[in-house]
Amino acid sequence: MERSFVNRNMSKITKTLRLRVKDKHAKSLSKSAYEVNQVWNAANELSAEYAWVPIPGVGFVNLQTSEYDLNKELRPIREERHLSIGAATVQSVISQHAKSRKQFKKNKLNWRSSSGAKRALGWVPFKKAGIKLVKTKNGKNAIRFNGEVFEHWDSYDLSKYELGTGSFSEDARGRWYFNVTVKVEEKASSGTKSIGIDLGLKTVATGSDGTELNRRNITGEFAKVLAVAQRANKKQRVKAIHAKIKHSRQDALHKFTTSLVENYGAIFVGDVSSNKLVKTRLAKSVLDSGWGMLKDQLKYKAIARSVIYEEVNERNTTQRCSHCGVIPRSSPKGRVSLGIREWTCCECGVAHNRDVNAAKNILALGHERLAVGIPFPLGGEGCQ
Repeated sequence: MERSFVNRNMSKITKTLRLRVKDKHAKSLSKSAYEVNQVWNAANELSAEYAWVPIPGVGFVNLQTSEYDLNKELRPIREERHLSIGAATVQSVISQHAKSRKQFKKNKLNWRSSSGAKRALGWVPFKKAGIKLVKTKNGKNAIRFNGEVFEHWDSYDLSKYELGTGSFSEDARGRWYFNVTVKVEEKASSGTKSIGIDLGLKTVATGSDGTELNRRNITGEFAKVLAVAQRANKKQRVKAIHAKIKHSRQDALHKFTTSLVENYGAIFVGDVSSNKLVKTRLAKSVLDSGWGMLKDQLKYKAIARSVIYEEVNERNTTQRCSHCGVIPRSSPKGRVSLGIREWTCCECGVAHNRDVNAAKNILALGHERLAVGIPFPLGGEGCQ
């Protein structure tokens, strides 16, 4: 039984646009980032100082300084340190600091260093009122921020949107980007069917309908040129190669995930995690697979197109027969059986492709098993 999914109640969603800022503005943005780091570290120092305060007759009490408290304490910081960034930017930095402390449940976060081996990549936040879209002399869009005009490569045509909050950010190669939130209309997916996705190493992703995203050995492709650049101590070249590896991974995943959300109304993915596997000899394969990136892309693209996206517990999905629902003796088990790609269930006699079978079980779990005709609860062990 196949369940259909129809998208309704379309509305506006928040999307972040990322545009490359022209390199001539790097010096100015780096100066602003240096001042942002000073504000961040000042907020960090205050939150740490008031973390545990001795109260007579009570003991040490965690005061947990709020965003309001930090804004009040750091109000004179611009005049005291002769900062050129605006008050709105200072407030944005303090706001992000407070949110991060709450998220990580810490009184003190990492310091933002502006130099040395632990230098933090540049970051300059802004509020909606702090930026304005203007036209340059040649008629192109540019951003006015902090009294300066920043030109960029406008691949989205920002004049079509109402700009919200965001930030300027620096990458490892010293390139700067303008990141801004905008409201856009949801684009409904035309797909009505559903699909289960099994994530793996030999094949990055396999769909319950046989769709595959094969793993490309990107790390191996760039290994030689990367080694040459590292031996020659060409730091910029090394950074450029790493960026190319990252972009190559992203490109393949973007094409695959876009195809899924355009053709399906519901997507169910196994909850496999790469955190443990990256610490084993499978690390390079796991990184090339990009499971985390794939799931992140599917999630936000599904939201943008009103597609149902869920992660399900994939335990025993490889071993369980998707036809009869038991775990037969003939099914592949554990890492020692990774080489087994095809197997036949000794309980019902149905032949399976390892990954497609797992994807079908994931789809069944997404439908609570009933939608694909598998009894619930499932049967126990078979072929004893």
